[in-house]
Amino acid sequence: MPVMKPQELPENGGGRWPNTGFRSVRWGDIEVGYTIAPPIDCTPGYQGLPGGVCNCPHYGYVFKGRLRAIYPGTDWPDETAVTGDVYFFPAGHSLIYEEASEVLELNPAAALDALMNHFEKMMASGWSG
Repeated sequence: MPVMKPQELPENGGGRWPNTGFRSVRWGDIEVGYTIAPPIDCTPGYQGLPGGVCNCPHYGYVFKGRLRAIYPGTDWPDETAVTGDVYFFPAGHSLIYEEASEVLELNPAAALDALMNHFEKMMASGWSG
């Protein structure tokens, strides 16, 4: 069985997404990811995806920082996860890292592939967030 520390996860998804800096590995149907993010609103990155939102549900733990999920076009309230919180953000959200953050996520692999492939194409074209 695989065992790793978050910081040991392969960079760039093991070479699948060379422009992202995202650490992750696929274990079965789950993509285990470790994100170190500065304060950033990811909303512009979802442009071009169906509904202009993230279509990958995220299950995670916040080691450090603060992130907020907003749900455009719905009456769902914003959700905020801070240091020490576990969270579930269903598909249909936009993420905003309100502080520098370190987050461990367990995501459905196929949904994350689609999202990260989208970001990879954008970043390879010069988009930097």
